[in-house]
Amino acid sequence: MKENTGTYYTKTAQRLHWIMATIFIVAWAIGFYCANIMPSGPAKESTIDLHKNIATLILFLIVIRVFWRYTHPAPQLPDSISPLMKRAAHAAHMTLYLILIILPVSGCLLSWGSGYNVPVAYLFDIPRLVAKNPQLVSIAKPVHIYLSWFAGALVVVHILAALKHHFVDKDSVLLSMVRNKKA
Repeated sequence: MKENTGTYYTKTAQRLHWIMATIFIVAWAIGFYCANIMPSGPAKESTIDLHKNIATLILFLIVIRVFWRYTHPAPQLPDSISPLMKRAAHAAHMTLYLILIILPVSGCLLSWGSGYNVPVAYLFDIPRLVAKNPQLVSIAKPVHIYLSWFAGALVVVHILAALKHHFVDKDSVLLSMVRNKKA
């Protein structure tokens, strides 16, 4: 892996970031609405189906994003950031990547264990890897729910940290994900 001595992420990394951020936030909001507000019935089933069709895209995009990140490293953080904070930022990013894998996988296991298909963008279903299994549901459901709350909180912290870098520290951290001259 080569070192990125530049100030910005590549345009591809930026696009993947913003596409995945949008997908995650929309899927999270739909999932929250279905689980906490929407009454049971056919409309709720359709909305859960929408949630699955959107959220499963993350499984495919995370593979591309991890490969891209490995072959196109992130720019170095400004020298004004302490080594401890650099390690914390790296740990937070790795945690987000891990969550972006575990959360949709737990959703798939929850659906399959409940006897439902796992659709992707209304194009196809991910082949069923497990049969209907109430014991699996009893594990996958709380993992999916609690991890979604943790992920939502981590995304809020991520956004707040980016805004702090931009408005308080006045460094290039936020701009590194929104500006660039190269592919």
